[in-house]
Amino acid sequence: MTGIHWLDAGIHIFNYLILVFAISVMVSYIILAMISAYALKSYHKKNRFVNYSALLALPDTPRVSLLAPAYNEGRTITENIKSLLSINYNNFDVIVINDGSKDDSIPILIEAFELVVIDQKYEAKIPTKEVKAIYKSTNPSYSKLVVVDKNNGGKADALNTGINVSKNPYVVCIDVDCIMDKDVLLKLAKPFLEKSDKRIIATGGVVRIANSCVIKSGKLIKVNAPDNWVARIQVLEYLRAFLLGRMAWAKLDGLLLISGAFGMFDREIVLEAGGYNTKTVGEDMELVIRMRRYMMDQKREYAVQYIPDPLCWTEAPESYEILRKQRSRWTRGTMETLWIHRKMFLNPKYKTIGLLSYPYWLMYEYLAPIIECIGLLITILFVCLGILKWQFFLLLTLLVYTFSVMFSMLAIYTEESTFRKYTTYKDLRKLIFIAHLEALIFHPFTVYAAIRGNWGKIKGNKGWGEMTRKGFDKPKA
Repeated sequence: MTGIHWLDAGIHIFNYLILVFAISVMVSYIILAMISAYALKSYHKKNRFVNYSALLALPDTPRVSLLAPAYNEGRTITENIKSLLSINYNNFDVIVINDGSKDDSIPILIEAFELVVIDQKYEAKIPTKEVKAIYKSTNPSYSKLVVVDKNNGGKADALNTGINVSKNPYVVCIDVDCIMDKDVLLKLAKPFLEKSDKRIIATGGVVRIANSCVIKSGKLIKVNAPDNWVARIQVLEYLRAFLLGRMAWAKLDGLLLISGAFGMFDREIVLEAGGYNTKTVGEDMELVIRMRRYMMDQKREYAVQYIPDPLCWTEAPESYEILRKQRSRWTRGTMETLWIHRKMFLNPKYKTIGLLSYPYWLMYEYLAPIIECIGLLITILFVCLGILKWQFFLLLTLLVYTFSVMFSMLAIYTEESTFRKYTTYKDLRKLIFIAHLEALIFHPFTVYAAIRGNWGKIKGNKGWGEMTRKGFDKPKA
């Protein structure tokens, strides 16, 4: 009887632990959403009537270099670079770093932009792989374009190469497949022009999904919800992450991640911090944490800004296999970054980062899929053995599903009440429909991908993985 008593007690404890964890996740999401709503309202009130074009006339607008690493991007690279060159800004250049592509990227670039090799000495302030050549255009229309051809070293190494080549005080690190809003640099530059007693070391922006959108000459003409289900689900993910997540963390001064697809950095601080870490696949998150840690270790006042406007549009994976590799890589990157900076965990020296952001990322971003997977397997086992009542399992599943749908609906509502990029009822129906399926189809897949990421890390997998692009050459109006 004693054994049965302890078994019953253990089952009750397990039930409560699973329930408490699920509720804690939901509560944390609700709190972040409330903070984001307040921050978004304040941002719109402050910036609603700003004439960004007027900033073009200011002589002290920050000089910026756009760094765009490219690996086997031949299908889309011409269109993407035209998008970057068409940005509405004065003091900027575009540095495209061809990271040892195996396709015909360089011949395509040479022909499209009339490139020639220039005699420019490469100064490696941050150690990188060998640079083979630096190109400039003979066409005055492309005078702001610099192309660097180098041996393959990965995305982080390519970005470090671009940082070395840049002569401007600020760098914007982006994915070359991104389609940028024409006012992107004006909106990013505004915080640097405002008086502040803190040095702004980084600024992040919102990334949106460009699949099925109409793209012409490197410009976003019309926004459509993706026809592909995998890409459409990622629209919801990005809305939740950028509008209801990162906006709140920025308000709390605890933002740990600026998307590798789009971020602006103080080049001097990046150099002092040592540039991107080439030994992790989570180089974007790791750099932000290291820069923040560096500034706090040096006891220097600083700030990390966040712009909620949809400024950057990127092509999302449309196949589960490519998406799995991406999410597995994200898991490995998070794991590596948290381990590198484990000294910050619950360390009051690092303020919000150490006491709130780091624990949150550890529990709800990295460990959550593992806890969820183990909990689900044990629960199913208990149900099959008759130890656990299936009614409890169904009730918990219904609770989680309902919350997931409602939170996705909140993200859609937030988008429609602020930036309203999806303007047709057809697009809204697509997003609402997929919001009801995501928790049933997509979420289990992301948990599986996270588990694969952990297993890959244990096996010593260090690969970044290839992202096959469909391209923007056949958009659907």
